[in-house]
Amino acid sequence: MAALVQQQDVAAYVGFHAFGLQESDDADMPVPFPDDFDRHSFLSTHPGRLDITSGGHTHTAAVHVEVWDGPPPQQDRAAWDEVAEADFDSTSGQVAVWSMHTGRMDDLIALADDGGSWHVRVHCTGRAAAAALSEGEGTGHGVERYLLQFWPASS
Repeated sequence: MAALVQQQDVAAYVGFHAFGLQESDDADMPVPFPDDFDRHSFLSTHPGRLDITSGGHTHTAAVHVEVWDGPPPQQDRAAWDEVAEADFDSTSGQVAVWSMHTGRMDDLIALADDGGSWHVRVHCTGRAAAAALSEGEGTGHGVERYLLQFWPASS
């Protein structure tokens, strides 16, 4: 059975219904965030990059990140509005959070001490509430919540 190696919480400032995760060492990114962002897909990828669409236009989403040593147990899909999986390569083991509004944020997600290939499962809940908030008050904090689970692609 897989073991949880580490976990952390970060805030993602959502702008224009989107945020992204990108390899921290981004000097040689072939398609840097937000170029070629697919607004019609909950989770889309480019090399070294994960693009995530949100239910709300402008808000701060709560993102809980888990790093596992193997495939984590499946969550109850009924508890989540969206669930998707992808592969992700990191040259540094560090991932930066990006906003459509503000660019690269200060928080870094630590996957490992060095690079590697990962599999990630992205869960989201609170999409309708974030959409309603965007149409009403405008912004909010933690209404939309994400769980990102990373594990080595080789496991």
